[in-house]
Amino acid sequence: MRIAVLVSGNGSNLQALIDAHNGKQLSGQIIGVLSNKADAYALQRAKDADIATAVISHKDYPNRESFDEAMHQQLLAWQVDLVILAGFMRILTPDFVLQWQGKMLNIHPSLLPFYKGVNTHQRVLNTGDRLHGCTVHFVTAELDAGQSIAQSVIQVGLHDTVESLAQRVHKLEHFIYPQVAQWFCTGQLSWKNGQAYFNQQPLQRPIQFAQL
Repeated sequence: MRIAVLVSGNGSNLQALIDAHNGKQLSGQIIGVLSNKADAYALQRAKDADIATAVISHKDYPNRESFDEAMHQQLLAWQVDLVILAGFMRILTPDFVLQWQGKMLNIHPSLLPFYKGVNTHQRVLNTGDRLHGCTVHFVTAELDAGQSIAQSVIQVGLHDTVESLAQRVHKLEHFIYPQVAQWFCTGQLSWKNGQAYFNQQPLQRPIQFAQL
């Protein structure tokens, strides 16, 4: 499996994927890292791991459609089998998503379908929820609405802050994202006719990792 990772920032999830590959826990090969920001530290992580990089700035294109088409052409040039979004801070057009549907994963810092969008840690604190975590899902045209594949959960403590929750959820992300990517690479996870399958059976609910 040939994997491309789309990034916009620090790239800690990219690093987790690189580490999983180096540790023989991810059989797919990360063949390219694409960023919409030239100063994203994730690009340095890729270069340190001898992974090809590409910068396609959304500011260089008149609209989202032409920007997404440029990304699409780069992914085709890399002959990508799986696209992984890792802190990619652009909303993708429906046409782009359709071209990669069933072959594109995202990770979101909440227990979807709760708290789609941004500022999830603050919103969890505001509502007093006792559980929080992250979700890996297939990407569809609707933001954070694709079928959830796996989730990992933490308990929200009385003294948790936005910063402490972000740090704790990041640890979950770095564990489950490479695992789900590996399921895809081995064929355990697949997508057919708008439905996720796990071990050849329709996935009815997200796979739950042990609560931390």
